[in-house]
Amino acid sequence: MEEGPAEGRVRVRLDLAYDGTDFSGWARQRERRTVQGELESAITTVLRLREPVELTVAGRTDAGVHARGQVAHVDLGREVWDRESTKLLRRLAGRLPHDVRVWRVSEAPAGFNARFSAIWRRYSYRVGDHPGGVDPLLRGHVLWHDRPVDVDLMNEAAGRLLGEHDFAAYCKKREGATTIRRLLELRWERASDGPLAGLAVATVRADAFCHNMVRALVGAMLLVGDGHRPVGFPGEVLTGRVRHSAVNVVRPHGLTLEEVGYPADELLAERAAEARNKRSLPGC
Repeated sequence: MEEGPAEGRVRVRLDLAYDGTDFSGWARQRERRTVQGELESAITTVLRLREPVELTVAGRTDAGVHARGQVAHVDLGREVWDRESTKLLRRLAGRLPHDVRVWRVSEAPAGFNARFSAIWRRYSYRVGDHPGGVDPLLRGHVLWHDRPVDVDLMNEAAGRLLGEHDFAAYCKKREGATTIRRLLELRWERASDGPLAGLAVATVRADAFCHNMVRALVGAMLLVGDGHRPVGFPGEVLTGRVRHSAVNVVRPHGLTLEEVGYPADELLAERAAEARNKRSLPGC
């Protein structure tokens, strides 16, 4: 399948951020407020387009999940882009609600697809385990865990999950969709300074994520960190390939999409084609 906009159109990359608290996730929904809905409405309005636009996003986030480094693309008529490109960013700032911001708009290189060209997505999950609770100014972005957690134990457990596996035990199954993912990075650290000082922060990076994967992984590791389960427990759940009743999908507000990675420009189309292939594990 050839990547790129139709003839006479240009693909525009948008780098954006949002506070997910009051959104019903990324994806457009009837009768519900979503990030995609707000952005598409704003773009259509400020460009005075007759037909609504449709955005493609690097990673659909659930209700309540935040993003600092989200990426999307939209295909616009070349004439519209040439006329409006230098004014689009400022006009969007005046039209969008305050909980979503577009920081950059640019003409995408050939072969770029915000979703399929991505080679990894990086999320952070922030946990506060202070017995007094979470700083009220951070309450919408930090999960409070009512028992202290051992970051070293969680890192030991996390190391056993790295690599390419079937993460069915940590995903909400979707018909026809694979749950095979390559987990590139999973580590915990204590923030040492600034307003996040003392928080346990997970960095989770993979080539892609299935539904609820990060939040379920965090839920399993918190059981290790607070002593409810041994270090090997998350790995045993992974091997079982079925959801485990003890693993809670933690609440969405502690999760933030921090960054999306892409290959060099000349590899964008190749990566997009590769990502469309359904994966299987060796021997399956």
